[in-house]
Amino acid sequence: EQNQADVSEAKSGRTDLIFLIRFRHCCLLRNQRCILAYLYDRLLRIRALRWEYGSVLPNTIQFHMSAEEVEWFNRYKKSLATYMRSVGGEEGLDLTQDIKPPKSLYIEVRCLRDYGEFEIDDGTTVLLKKNSQHFLPRWKCEQLIRQGVLEHILS
Repeated sequence: EQNQADVSEAKSGRTDLIFLIRFRHCCLLRNQRCILAYLYDRLLRIRALRWEYGSVLPNTIQFHMSAEEVEWFNRYKKSLATYMRSVGGEEGLDLTQDIKPPKSLYIEVRCLRDYGEFEIDDGTTVLLKKNSQHFLPRWKCEQLIRQGVLEHILS
């Protein structure tokens, strides 16, 4: 506001204010660049959260996000889901699975909390209770590992 007032005075003939106006304008542009860089970094981190935690964020993380960031996360989630359905045939292709190449197709996991019944593609259901251990297909339980329901047991 002060800069705009000085601009109107400079237009009326006070040329000594031009350097002050330019300095303030450069400061405003620098602050704008810093804010944009900060917001872009937050969006990159929110995008990474989708790949790390899946489509549902924990409440502890969502608590620290603004309403606009949550809305952006939901739009990104829907956009990614639409793309994954469009590639890979009828069922689509889940790009969030196997972020690191697997060494084996089946892994041994320990259940960290009660989850309930978990169905595998062959129709077998497994009851995931706290401290129970199972030998499951990696791609089926990787999402639960990221959510903290299962823990990969390294032998």
